[in-house]
Amino acid sequence: MMHKSGYVNIVGYPNVGKSTLMNALMGDRLSIITSKPQTTRHRILGILNEENYQIIFSDTPGVIDDPSYSMQEAMNRMAFSVFEDADILILLTDPYDKYSGEERIFHYLKKRDFPVFLVINKMDLVSEERMESVLEHWNNIFKADKVFTISAQDKMGLEDLIKAITDHLPEGPAYYPKDQLSDRNYRFFVSEIIREKILQQFKQEVPYSCEVVVDEYDENEEKITRIHASIYVDRKSQKSILIGKGGSAIKKLGIASRESIEAFIDNKVFLELQVKVKDNWRDDDRMLKHFGYKH
Repeated sequence: MMHKSGYVNIVGYPNVGKSTLMNALMGDRLSIITSKPQTTRHRILGILNEENYQIIFSDTPGVIDDPSYSMQEAMNRMAFSVFEDADILILLTDPYDKYSGEERIFHYLKKRDFPVFLVINKMDLVSEERMESVLEHWNNIFKADKVFTISAQDKMGLEDLIKAITDHLPEGPAYYPKDQLSDRNYRFFVSEIIREKILQQFKQEVPYSCEVVVDEYDENEEKITRIHASIYVDRKSQKSILIGKGGSAIKKLGIASRESIEAFIDNKVFLELQVKVKDNWRDDDRMLKHFGYKH
């Protein structure tokens, strides 16, 4: 039996639903999702395995037109790295995106040597007339190999998208073991879960100033996993906000994080959180390397 395999890379602006789409396609919760832009900071692979194919989905940070920090510049490099190894590229957008056809991303798309699927998400939120207008606009600015309208949230239109992907995948071996779901380990997903809870609990600039590092992940005890994580912020005032009056905020964060981590790893968790200040870490090359944004 012929076996197909390849990288299907997802690119687009922040908040169009890239992580929601990958989770829906995978049938599993690999990428964190919030309503806030720039939730995804790293490139994450999701590996979908069937007997006769292996699809390696790549979720990336949203493209930032005017990055403010070295961290955001590094996130943009991750976003544009999808053009280097794609077998199929999904350009994900929604009816509210304001592309003109002159953006940097089209410079890369015009030089492509792989199929590009234009996938318009959130079809459930607009009328048929509005969607027709969106499709006409895209037809005028970019000729994709295939066009799909979907709702990643409601999993509408995904069967046709998966079929098109498998039809266009090249023949090849499995790149990863067939029982592997991602290239990331539990430590990474735990740190992402904690960061997701920070995004949900805190407002304004604070969540964007945080980075989470899992310092200890101990599975030695049969019935409990012990985890120690550090939350880095770039100002002392942010540390005070995260901790809260009498430790109330960090306690609330710890409870929400622990519950989600337990559901993810299917085991009891003892979670200890510590807040540390690293001034202006988002522009500090050494810290960005430590956090995995640079190599």
